[in-house]
Amino acid sequence: MRPRTRVLLEDVRQAAAAIKGFVAGRSLGDYDQDLQLRSAVERQFEIIGEALAQLSRSDPAAADRITAVERIVAFRNILAHAYRAVVDAVVWDIIQDHLPRLREEAEARLREAGP
Repeated sequence: MRPRTRVLLEDVRQAAAAIKGFVAGRSLGDYDQDLQLRSAVERQFEIIGEALAQLSRSDPAAADRITAVERIVAFRNILAHAYRAVVDAVVWDIIQDHLPRLREEAEARLREAGP
């Protein structure tokens, strides 16, 4: 694995773990009412999307092993550029339904590469 690929996958792993920690024990209602929580989660999603955008450019084969990599990058672009269109319930669903798989995939790629 290229050194840069490892760094970017680690960024994805860390940001996904941070989101998981931020929302632990929280509900959609909590998320909807807490600007600080939403801001923190959205920032970590931006990091994930940017890391995967860079990975797509620098190591396309590695990026292709991440499910829905293009959609994740597109989501980052919405957060950054079309922020008024962000729907909290959609973000919450992504956290619940898609983030665990992304984290697992990043961790698996890192394990495959070894220490």
